Parts: sequence; C-alpha cells; structure tokens
Amino acid sequence: MAGLSKIEEYLIDLGISYEEIGSTTWLVEDAPRGLPKLVVSWADPIVMVRADVMPAPQTGREAFFAELLKLNGEDLVHGAYALDGDEVVIVDSLEYATMDKSEFEASIDAIGFALAEHYPLLSRFKN
Repeated sequence: MAGLSKIEEYLIDLGISYEEIGSTTWLVEDAPRGLPKLVVSWADPIVMVRADVMPAPQTGREAFFAELLKLNGEDLVHGAYALDGDEVVIVDSLEYATMDKSEFEASIDAIGFALAEHYPLLSRFKN
C-alpha cells in the first residue's frame, strides 16, 4: 500500500467503507458497522474524527447542554460533544505520528457507539 496514508491503510485493513473526499479527508459511511457519516481529516500532526449529531435546540437549551456535558463526563470513551455554530458535533483527535490501528479503530468505534446510544436521548430535545 505504498503511497497511502496510515489513515487510508487502516480503513482498508479494518474493512471500513469510506470515500476519499480530499487529499487528507475521508468520509466514512459504513452502516453495517454502525458508522454513520464520519469525517476523518488529517492536518499534521493531528487526525480529527468528527460527526454531525443534530442542530442545537432553540428551546430547552440549558437542559440539553447539561445533558451533553453529563455525557461528555460520564459516558464517552473517546472524544467529546461540541458546538460548531449551531450544530452539535462529536469530535475526537489523535496524534498521527503515534497513532496505531487499534487506537484509530477504537476512536471510530467509540464515536459510532456514542451516536447510536445517545441519539435517542438527545433527539428528545429537538424542536
């Protein structure tokens, strides 16, 4: 796999469906593995794994954000919930130079698991 980045090698080795959407950006969309649209991007020295969750609600925001903080502190193995404008996202970062395949897989799987487990809870806040 000469010429491929470590990220692309890991995606191939792990059998994860993806599409290269830029020279250092990949869209992971693998429903059988429970992975909705995740974007993996590499801006040396950092690899970012990110997924959109939902728009932040316009009402009940305090309770919603309290729930996100609770999930960040008690239930996330990798990454954290954050805001990008008015969109709630889940993000994780890894150091490219020291990242191994197991760490990369754990990050992706943890975000996919968090989305599956937390979305029913968070969607109650949709307006």
